[in-house]
Amino acid sequence: MSTAFSSITAAAIAGLPHVMMRLENGDHLTRDEFLLRWNACPEIKKAELLDGVVYMPAAVYHSQHSAPHALLMAWLGVYYFATPGIGLGDNGTVSLEEKSLPQPDAFLLLPAELGGQAIENETGYLDGPPAWIGEVAASSASIDLHTKLQLYERASVPEYLVWRTVNRAIDWFELRDNRYVPLAVDNGILKSRRFPGLWLDPAAMIAGDSQRVYEVLQAGIATAEHAAFKAELARVKR
Repeated sequence: MSTAFSSITAAAIAGLPHVMMRLENGDHLTRDEFLLRWNACPEIKKAELLDGVVYMPAAVYHSQHSAPHALLMAWLGVYYFATPGIGLGDNGTVSLEEKSLPQPDAFLLLPAELGGQAIENETGYLDGPPAWIGEVAASSASIDLHTKLQLYERASVPEYLVWRTVNRAIDWFELRDNRYVPLAVDNGILKSRRFPGLWLDPAAMIAGDSQRVYEVLQAGIATAEHAAFKAELARVKR
């Protein structure tokens, strides 16, 4: 488990030489250096530190990223509203290792009583692995299926989904014996083990068939397994 972030103060930022305040793609930095420079560059909306290297994505294409990202969040949002007690995040920075601060496209959280490991620290960031992470990737050549997959595996993120929009494919992995393996497909449907009722028709998601995606998710939410999960979340909350 990672330690809490160091406090980033205006005085610390002001004390840096101007050239040292810039955050550049490919920089090799410690976690504290990364946070210090990022906080000094408010114009930067997304930056990640993966194994000590800074990654800053280029401009986002609509059909390859923003539209799929919106559909992914809508799917998760329906499940979130139907499952009181879980947490939902969008593009939040997460501390996983000493040299890694990824910013997942989407993630789900569980309370600690049900095995959740991520907590919000005093700086407002998350420490520890979310229970489920989703990323939208341009292709199989992206860092999401390489550097990030290895990082999330090491950090014991229980489930990880990658939507490869150019390849028109969705990969959903679950952690077994500390290794990611593909989630089993049940009659064309992917069903989360960590979040009962979180069902997905990947073909419909890829095709943009939002009605089918919604119907399959509703079928998962209507199961006895989801009802039992809701009851357990309510018990923990009390």
